[in-house]
Amino acid sequence: MRRLQDRIAVITGAASGIGKGIAIAFAREGAHVVVADVAAQSRAEETLAAVRAHGRDALFVQTDVGDENSVQALAAAAFARFGRVDILVNNAGIFTESLIENMPTADWDRVVTTNLRGTFLCTRAFIGPMLERRDGRIINVASQLGQIGGRSVGHYAASKAGIIGLTKSLAREVSARGVLVNAIAPGPIQTPMMDGESDEWRNAKLAELPIGRFGTVDEVTPTAVLLASADGAYYVGQTLGPNGGDVML
Repeated sequence: MRRLQDRIAVITGAASGIGKGIAIAFAREGAHVVVADVAAQSRAEETLAAVRAHGRDALFVQTDVGDENSVQALAAAAFARFGRVDILVNNAGIFTESLIENMPTADWDRVVTTNLRGTFLCTRAFIGPMLERRDGRIINVASQLGQIGGRSVGHYAASKAGIIGLTKSLAREVSARGVLVNAIAPGPIQTPMMDGESDEWRNAKLAELPIGRFGTVDEVTPTAVLLASADGAYYVGQTLGPNGGDVML
């Protein structure tokens, strides 16, 4: 029996990067997947095809996680198709670089709205039925930068630190009611998001990593499978860190 057999998962930001990898890994373990992304469906076709190649159902819903109406439409589409949602992965996120001293307010708002507000809006949209059934998993994708900070990424680090705090608080609210909430804080992973980072940032970050290299998506997805499956039943409010040693706790 596959570890997520016939579970229903909603994964935001699943057209590419870590979200795409989690969607495929969940399908491999037997889950049906709702692929939510702000990009057009054409950008998500590889994800959808890979999910279906594992014999699982895949639904795409174009979603701006920072917009309340868009998130409500995502929830309505997911429930209409599958009747329930067992697993929510709040993965959608954006990244820009700027020193705090000259950061445009619009950059701060855009990053925090997508990363932190989006996690809140999606969680609120899906958690009610989970609590009614006393069954559900919420996995929030944070970042090691939310634990240690970083130069020129104060807005991103703040949004991801907020996700970690939200994860802990929500876990205290709902774990006794059957919904387990945890976070993953990856280190620097080779994804399309990293393509937008400067060579200066990449070289400096690489020099800091004890493992001496950036990670791959396939080195993050096993953590998501663990937290979504019965194997993760005693993880509550935790932040797991596939980060190449950038953070050691």
